[in-house]
Amino acid sequence: MHNQELDAVVRSFADNYASAPEIFFTEPDRHFPNRDAIIGVLEDCRHLMFPGYFGDEPASCGRRPEFFIGDTLMRIQEHLAREVREALLFRDPHADLSELDRRASDIVDAFIAKLPDVHKVLLTDVQAAFDGDPAAQSKEEIIFSYPGLFAIFVYRLAHELYAQDVPLIPRIMNEYAHDHTGIDINSGADIGPYFFIDHAAGVVIGETTKIGSHVKVYQGVTLGALSTRAGQGLRGVKRHPTIGDYVTIYSNASVLGGETVVGSGTVIAGSTFVTESVPENSRVTLKNQEVKVRQSSHRYDAEGFETC
Repeated sequence: MHNQELDAVVRSFADNYASAPEIFFTEPDRHFPNRDAIIGVLEDCRHLMFPGYFGDEPASCGRRPEFFIGDTLMRIQEHLAREVREALLFRDPHADLSELDRRASDIVDAFIAKLPDVHKVLLTDVQAAFDGDPAAQSKEEIIFSYPGLFAIFVYRLAHELYAQDVPLIPRIMNEYAHDHTGIDINSGADIGPYFFIDHAAGVVIGETTKIGSHVKVYQGVTLGALSTRAGQGLRGVKRHPTIGDYVTIYSNASVLGGETVVGSGTVIAGSTFVTESVPENSRVTLKNQEVKVRQSSHRYDAEGFETC
């Protein structure tokens, strides 16, 4: 490309930047949290929750774990405080820095104080997966390899930051899990203990979803909104369903709407489309769905060619 042609491309990009200054900027006082650092915090939390599985923690941490726990928590505190500060500066670049540092410190302190409770709930999620999957040979296998548990783990951490109104970071965390598992759980969802996603792929759980305890969902389930055409006008509005305790939702079912309540003990069949509330202990099935098998009169050999 000649210099004149390159200059034209440069000018076109500069014009694009200028046309949307709220997205493209050159001011030095604009800030973003660092995605790699946030992923590092998730990894440290994962080592803390499940020591010895994903890192090089010393074998002695199981017998005398206090040093390992304290060292990991201090690292989480240091790294997360820096990224929370950047996220708060992103939202308000002209904030008083001393007040902002105090706010970031308070957020991280509250986050760390909640980690033991998050850990306890995660252990119930491990138990739910083991109890609900006869193919699981051990809880260790679930911790090591189940993508559903990883997505739930990330969600539970992101939810604690969402609850404190931290911008950007919860979304970065959840999209990291989404990218690695195909499961999209918004950090604003409220999900109880003993939660299990079986065959974990294509599950979508919206921001205002509320899920009780001992709930099991299968691949392709959507807990979503009826319509988002109102866009930002729906911010803060309950637009996703409420799911009671001990509910099972089979593959590719969609449960939609903020006023939709699925009662406890209900089973929802696969590929159903639910937009109205369901009483407790119900069975939701498809009507007039038939599977027909018709045997062909043709015969084929092992290579797929028709025989006489």
